[in-house]
Amino acid sequence: MATRPHAVRHVRILGAGGTIAMGGEVGGAAHSATPRFDAAALVAAIPDLAGGDGIETVDVVNKPSAHLTLADQLEVCRQARDAARRGIGVVVTHGTDSLEETAMLCDVIHDAEAPIVFTGAIRPATAAGADGPANLLDAVSVATSAEAAGMGVLVVFGSEIHHARCARKTDTTSLVAFSSPQTGPLGRVTEGHPTIWSRLPRNPPLDPPALDRSVLVVPSGSGDDGTLARAALATEPDGVVIGTLGAGHLAPPVLELWAAAAERIPIVAYCRPERGVVLTGTYGYAGSERDLRGTGIIPAGFLSPQAARMKLLACVASGLSLDEIRWAFRQDDG
Repeated sequence: MATRPHAVRHVRILGAGGTIAMGGEVGGAAHSATPRFDAAALVAAIPDLAGGDGIETVDVVNKPSAHLTLADQLEVCRQARDAARRGIGVVVTHGTDSLEETAMLCDVIHDAEAPIVFTGAIRPATAAGADGPANLLDAVSVATSAEAAGMGVLVVFGSEIHHARCARKTDTTSLVAFSSPQTGPLGRVTEGHPTIWSRLPRNPPLDPPALDRSVLVVPSGSGDDGTLARAALATEPDGVVIGTLGAGHLAPPVLELWAAAAERIPIVAYCRPERGVVLTGTYGYAGSERDLRGTGIIPAGFLSPQAARMKLLACVASGLSLDEIRWAFRQDDG
């Protein structure tokens, strides 16, 4: 295993549970993994990290990431941000089921130069060929490096470096479970050395006091008659992230429903293709992107539906107006 390069900053490892911190039954049955290890145990299992100067561990929560509440996620992100404000590089060990949501939320509130890096594992710590140690060692190398300064929140997995706004879990069981369909990875970690070849501009941060608002994700599909849209709006949500077909297309009656709702609450539209954005004027038929952009509906740009939801939750919880939310999303709709 490669040794960690000379660190330019201290690093704090925040444990947030997930497969990386799980083990199987006594006897090594990895197929029944449950939470078992704290962050200190994860570090102790890696010779190149154990006993190293400048590394500290803090356990925030230890749950499967499907069990995390919005309050849990906000607490993880706040602790990460607060450490970064003091110049400490941060690594968050997290379950892969919802890692991209927490990482996106963290990027929304992150306002410091020190990097925050999310990582996890596909295989439990007691499994043969567990990937957690390599991912954690790579994440620490990025969090302590000068190259990652000012980049916001990153996801390091399978030796690849992704930006939190672009990263999606695109494979259930692959050791390279995350990818960035729109941009590709920003860099790689090789022999413990991060190499970063592209960067994304930072967005202005938000600081929501709590994530106690209701924001729904409502997809669309062939033959959509608006039943799901009406059911969602009947719950009186604070905002909705809606799916569109192709490049921002909806059946005209469905577009009318969402356009009317957009006069009173933020409605953010994403494209169903993983690599796609709402177009501006290629098509001119009823319900096309031209009609959608003529309403108050807000294009999500390149954000995934789950990333758009976390950003919209932060926006409404921060008390932003419709115009302010529209401006906030315009940063990713370029």
